Amino acid sequence: MPLEVRAEITRAHHEEWARVVASLARRFGDLDLAEDAAAEAFATAVERWPTEGTPPNPGAWLTTTANRKAIDRIRRESKRDHKHREAAMAHDDSRPEPLGAIDDDRLRLVFTCCHPALAMEARVALTLRMVGGLTVPEIARAFLVQESAMARRLTRAKAKIAVARIPYRVPAAADLPARVSGVLGVLFLVFNEGYLATGPDTDPVRHDLTAEAIRLTRMVRDLLPEDGEVAGLLALMLLTEARRTARVSATGELVPLDEQDRGAWDVALVAEGHRLVRERLDSGVAPGRYQVMAAISAVHTSARDMRDTDWSQVVALHDQLVRLDPSPIIALNRAIALAELDGPDVALATVDRLREVLGGYHAYHATRADLLRRLGRSEESRSAYEQAIELAGNTAETAYLKRRRDQLA
Repeated sequence: MPLEVRAEITRAHHEEWARVVASLARRFGDLDLAEDAAAEAFATAVERWPTEGTPPNPGAWLTTTANRKAIDRIRRESKRDHKHREAAMAHDDSRPEPLGAIDDDRLRLVFTCCHPALAMEARVALTLRMVGGLTVPEIARAFLVQESAMARRLTRAKAKIAVARIPYRVPAAADLPARVSGVLGVLFLVFNEGYLATGPDTDPVRHDLTAEAIRLTRMVRDLLPEDGEVAGLLALMLLTEARRTARVSATGELVPLDEQDRGAWDVALVAEGHRLVRERLDSGVAPGRYQVMAAISAVHTSARDMRDTDWSQVVALHDQLVRLDPSPIIALNRAIALAELDGPDVALATVDRLREVLGGYHAYHATRADLLRRLGRSEESRSAYEQAIELAGNTAETAYLKRRRDQLA
């Protein structure tokens, strides 16, 4: 049975896909078997439900059918050494002893897919496939690689899990904070690729990826409701997604924050994001990186107009963020806010000090071009815009940069 029969299942079934795969992985300890059996069960549902009707408990039906498919496959391979699988078939314990801080099959699957022994690109792909239920072609398109290359990447990742005997479990309580951070890092990468797609031959904003990242982050939050950074990342995603329809013009050009129609923002997403930020502030616990980033976004989305933005608070939050994450990109973002508070000349001095580490980053040159434009240094600004255009991959962003360059005197 081809694995890509999963394409026939609608987005509404993604959570059931994760539940079924997680249950099978827990029982049989084999991601390949879990994926194949789940795919066959969903394919059977697509074939039978339209004529026989949807069962009273679709999730239980899918899990039971997938388990039978897995057992059938094991029996077909009975000449091989599958004694441990036969034991699983005969003695399935539906309530296994907890192996970590939290006993949930889906969460175990997330942590397995995001294990630090795997390369980051493999973690992202495997999470989208096994937890998100995206097909190999969908994941390949999302990250602009050939289907065959993505299939090999997934195969290698699952083989690494088997060979390295990466445990299918939630980490122990003492290890949980560090491992949760890795999971959130994967989800953040998925969201960012959707928020501003890097490829020139794809949609500039990939709603399918941002929606999937939000869905998976909601799932992790449901399973870890007290984790502040999970709430912070979810809030950050919601406040960013709320602006999606206002971020690209009808002509396909990126619309920067100061030019966006704030009336077009999603009010419900903004309200939910703000509520999560307030909850974390009220907790009295020192915020982490994602929580501070969400707080910065909350300040921006609280202002009715760009001129109403509390830039002193934005800079103060960036100062706090730099202490948590002293990366050059955070320093660049702080400089952008500093320009609104202390002027473009002060910000430019900060940006110029980042040239050595960010010289190959298009946003560095775009920021510098805008600051030079505001200072009336048109020729230098034009040169910086040219560098940004050359490095930018997003079509909407490139269109915006070209317009700004052409507007120079």
